[in-house]
Amino acid sequence: MEQPAPAPIHWNCVTASEFTHLDPLGRARMVDVTAKEASHRRAVARCTVYMDPSTAARIATGAITKGDVLAVARVAGIQAAKQTSNLVPLCHPLLVGAVFINFRLEESHVEVEAQVDTVDRTGVEMEALTAAAIAALTIYDMCKSVDRAMTIGDLALWEKTGGRSGRWQRPTDHGERAI
Repeated sequence: MEQPAPAPIHWNCVTASEFTHLDPLGRARMVDVTAKEASHRRAVARCTVYMDPSTAARIATGAITKGDVLAVARVAGIQAAKQTSNLVPLCHPLLVGAVFINFRLEESHVEVEAQVDTVDRTGVEMEALTAAAIAALTIYDMCKSVDRAMTIGDLALWEKTGGRSGRWQRPTDHGERAI
């Protein structure tokens, strides 16, 4: 049986002024943050690369022919955080003060965590999410010759601090744990 078509979006029920990244004529714009005070901001994002247990074992023993998977993925994640504004159109370029990429290698997956810090006028959530995603994609690239069935999932912001909205942390009521 065919799925019904999704309901159309009726944009006439909201005005362009209700969207922070649209000007009064409805055109995309970058939010003006020049009047904001610079403050310390941090964001933590995580994702998971699911794989065959033999692939995880090869990563653990250094048996992937392309080289040290996690070392290359760490550098890729750091580079990605610094390039986020070149990839995400309305993301502000900012001075990334620190990037930490950590991994937890389990029997059939690798958990990736990216932490990004700055002292700036806008947050680093997009930098942390981009860093985690690119580190995960690099793991896939490094291991695809032995496991093309890998999947990447669960990309999410886990924590952010600083700025007007203060601290936010994802609820951990499902048994999640820190990397």
